[in-house]
Amino acid sequence: MCGIVGLFLKDKALEPKLGAMLSEMLISLSDRGPDSAGIAIYGAPTGNEAKITVQSAKPERDFRGLDTELAKAIGVPVSVAVKSTHAVVRTKPDKIDEAREAIQALRPDIRIMGAGDVVEIYKEVGLPEAVVERFDVRHMTGTHGIGHTRMATESAVTTMGAHPFSTGADQCLVHNGSLSNHNNVRRELVREGMTFETENDTEVAAAYLSSQMAHGKNLGEALEGTLSDLDGFFTFVVGTKNGFGVVRDPIACKPAVMAETDQYVAFGSEYRALTKLPGIDNARVWEPEPATVYFWEH
Repeated sequence: MCGIVGLFLKDKALEPKLGAMLSEMLISLSDRGPDSAGIAIYGAPTGNEAKITVQSAKPERDFRGLDTELAKAIGVPVSVAVKSTHAVVRTKPDKIDEAREAIQALRPDIRIMGAGDVVEIYKEVGLPEAVVERFDVRHMTGTHGIGHTRMATESAVTTMGAHPFSTGADQCLVHNGSLSNHNNVRRELVREGMTFETENDTEVAAAYLSSQMAHGKNLGEALEGTLSDLDGFFTFVVGTKNGFGVVRDPIACKPAVMAETDQYVAFGSEYRALTKLPGIDNARVWEPEPATVYFWEH
């Protein structure tokens, strides 16, 4: 069943409240997915650092001394901010790929959740409220974000099976639905050089978008491609460094609602996810049309 949310802020005055607003939206949909949850938060770019969010089943072992060893391996300063089973590694933007390789060499058991200039991704097994509390999401600031609470149907209940999935720099995706041709699409993407961490069909959708944008398409054009190249029933909510997008399949059997004001654009699997947003009583509220791409960029 699953529940998905997204929030794109137009009003900078709301940025300190992004984490709190997105958390409440996701918690309201907890009964749509009891096994795992996750949130991606997009912060304001600094221009002088990039971030890698990592996860470990044994954080006390894997995160201890990682900053020192990683700095020595890549030759520039590194900071590591630990939050429960996750940590955010910060370093120079031109060292991000080298840092990813070094992390995997130094700590083979660490899993990379996502990377980029602005995105941080936190996901774990458990209800949304537990995940929000574990990672102190309510106090996070940012410009936009997406979230997901999961009911596993096609893969195991694991941290890596939780959403969001990230397969490109500052790109991530959450999904409600099921794809029927994901194995064929996966094989095509592997031939292009894409790699996969799970058997989840949502990771394939995320990789498809990353591949399309790597070939020069913008987010809107990549989302248009899902309507012809991905088969099944789906609602995708996608985040990029500057943008936020939504698309539903041509049948649109999965529930979805959107709201827009001068301050924000919001998405929820159900209207109850939007009821506590400021100014919702005066918002333009609508159900996104089937086979129609909606996207906004800063």
